[in-house]
Amino acid sequence: MTSCMRFLVLALLCFFSFSAIAQTNRTELEKRRESILQAIRETQEQLELTRKDKNATLAELRALQSKLAERQKLIGNINQEIAAINQNIQYSAKEIEELRRNLDMLKVRYAQSIRYAYKNRASYNMIAFLFSANDFNEAIRRLKYLKKYRDYRKEQAEQIRVTHKKIEHKINVLNSEKTQKDILRLAEEQQKQAVLKEANETDKIVQELKGRERELANAIAKNQKSLRQLERTIQNLIQREIELARKKAEEEERRRKEEENRRMMAANANRGATGISVTNSGTANTPGGGAATTTPTINRPSTSTSATTPVSKPIASASVERPSYSLSLTPEVTALSNNFESNKGKLPWPVEKGFIAERFGVNKHPLYNVKIENSGIEIQTAPGAAVRAVFNGTVKNIFYVPGMGQCVLIDHGRFFTVYSRLANVSVSKGQTVSMKQTIGTVGPNDSGEYLMHFELWRVGANDKSSAQNPEHWIAR
Repeated sequence: MTSCMRFLVLALLCFFSFSAIAQTNRTELEKRRESILQAIRETQEQLELTRKDKNATLAELRALQSKLAERQKLIGNINQEIAAINQNIQYSAKEIEELRRNLDMLKVRYAQSIRYAYKNRASYNMIAFLFSANDFNEAIRRLKYLKKYRDYRKEQAEQIRVTHKKIEHKINVLNSEKTQKDILRLAEEQQKQAVLKEANETDKIVQELKGRERELANAIAKNQKSLRQLERTIQNLIQREIELARKKAEEEERRRKEEENRRMMAANANRGATGISVTNSGTANTPGGGAATTTPTINRPSTSTSATTPVSKPIASASVERPSYSLSLTPEVTALSNNFESNKGKLPWPVEKGFIAERFGVNKHPLYNVKIENSGIEIQTAPGAAVRAVFNGTVKNIFYVPGMGQCVLIDHGRFFTVYSRLANVSVSKGQTVSMKQTIGTVGPNDSGEYLMHFELWRVGANDKSSAQNPEHWIAR
């Protein structure tokens, strides 16, 4: 293989490696763009539903703010795509330039070989070249040389043809990239126009809500009170489940000890007739009082005149250590818990459609300079939307909290999920549920908003429960 050919192959390998990486990044960016567009479409659906209710102005504000945030993400994603395309265009242009230089070199070398062949085109010269050899072996070598020279010219012609095709393909790709870049530029401009329009709508709604400060302030305080009460209730219920699991494990351990004690006493009674009894000391007692290391441990009969047969005492009922919650779980529940954890970031949403109106942790109110603490997330969705279990589990409790409606607590081993603001519940306590199974429907809050409240709790190594950020667990 000539040095020119080796360089061409190396250049193509580098290009294909870069193209594969760039294409992967582009594919991820395109998927993300489509995901953001889908989120915007769903938010728009919720916005249109809230506009039908004159009292749902705050919900309309949340929907508009969510759309603005998603559009900003979309613009950022488009800019990343354009940057990736620009990088690809630059690399493709360099590749085309390199291929053209290589093509010119191939053409020069091919022209040289053609001129040489033309000068030596007479068959007499070829025959004379062969017959002027000193011996037969040299003539064979000369014949092979002529064949290789002919093949070399064919290879040169093939390299020129392949390089031509590569250049044409790269030019087509380059034009396609430029077209895609223009499309993205247009989409970016459209999104910027939409941002301006929705920002004006947001300002208009804010002005309309300014006359309802007292009403909204009372609603905020009431909602915070309901959230704190819900959090306390959840902690108490989870702690009760931990204690129940512990007691169950302790009871099973106590029964195991009693059964072991009964078996030992029965064994001693059977062996008593032969003068041998099993003790719980772990050593065998001999008549001289010395210890032997025989197994099982036995007591030999005394040499005194007493007619009584020694019988060992039953095993004392030892105090059972309080097992941790994790150790109290059955193997099946432990497997379920591990499976839940392995699906972090891939769990389905508790509602099919909607957007996150309030995030986990400390949030700023969409209208006032008020901070709101949340141990879960608020998902704004359609009226009467179905609420789904995010994973397989068991319904441990169904309870009611003022301001939060009906609530369902589902056990997933070391994890618990809570679904609140349900208008009705379609499952019962103790029922086993599967992933995406409907457990109820969303109801409106006092402000007429359909906000489904979702929480996810985890029991740690110290048996203390703590709220997790659900956004880290559900799929994007």
